[in-house]
Amino acid sequence: MLIRAGFEIAFECTAPTPMMLQVHVRPEREGDLEQPEHLRTQPFTPYTSYLDEFGNRCTRLVAPAGVLLLSNLFRIRDSGVQETLPWGAQDTQVNALPDAVLVYLLGSRYCDTDRLATEAWAMFGKIAPGWPRVQAILDYTHNHITFGYQHARADRTASESHREKKGVCRDYAHLAITLCRCMNVPARYCTGYLGDIGVPADPAPMDFSAWFEVFLDGRWHTVDARHNKPRIGRILMARGRDATDAAISTAFGVAKLARFEVITEEVKSGQI
Repeated sequence: MLIRAGFEIAFECTAPTPMMLQVHVRPEREGDLEQPEHLRTQPFTPYTSYLDEFGNRCTRLVAPAGVLLLSNLFRIRDSGVQETLPWGAQDTQVNALPDAVLVYLLGSRYCDTDRLATEAWAMFGKIAPGWPRVQAILDYTHNHITFGYQHARADRTASESHREKKGVCRDYAHLAITLCRCMNVPARYCTGYLGDIGVPADPAPMDFSAWFEVFLDGRWHTVDARHNKPRIGRILMARGRDATDAAISTAFGVAKLARFEVITEEVKSGQI
C-alpha cells in the first residue's frame, strides 16, 4: 500500500527567530519512502539537520521576520496490515529492564507520575500485570477524557488531563503513559501521521496524531489511548519521554502559527 502524506505550516515572526522542527519521518521509515523527503521553505531559508538522543531527525533554522511557509509532501510504502495488540504479553521486572529503557519509567515534563501514583495503584493494582493492566489503562483513559480540538492546551499535564477530563490526542497519550509508568510499565510518547485508512472518514481537519508505546515481553508495542483500537498506516515522526521531546516545532522567540494543514491518505490504484 502507498500512503500520500505531508503538510503546509506557516509561522509569522516579528523578528528573526531560531526554531527547531521535527517534521520528518523517523530514520527507520526512510527506506519506505518512494524518494527522499525534501522540506521546502518559502521564502528560501537555509536549514541543517541532526539526529537527537532519541533518534529523531531534527531540523534547525532561523525563521525570517514575516511569514515563513514550511511544506513537505511524500509517498511512503506501508504494509497495509492492521496493527496487532500484544495479547498475553508480560511485564519485564524493573531490575531486568535494559538500561536505555529505564528513563521511560520516570516522571517527565507532562507525565507527572508523582501526582498520580497513589491513584494509579488504587485503580489498577489488583489487575493482572502485563497486557491486562495496560489494556485497563487504555480503556480507562479512552473513556475518561472527552476529545475536542477546542480543549487543546499546550501546557496541560497528565494529572490536569485526569482532573479536567478533556483534551486532545496528546493528552490521552500523556495520561496513559503516566499511569503505565506509575505501574512500572515503561512507556514512551510518539507523534506522526495517522490517516483515516480502514475507518470512517473524520470530517474534522486532519492533524498530526499522538500515541505511545509500551515495553512488554522485552520489546516495544504500539498502543493508542485516544482511538483504543488497532489502526492501519501510522507513520512515525518522533518519539521521546513526552511531547517536549517530540514537538513538531519549538521556537526560541515569538512565532505565531498562521497556517496548519496536514494530509494523510491512501493512494488508490491508478492515482499518480
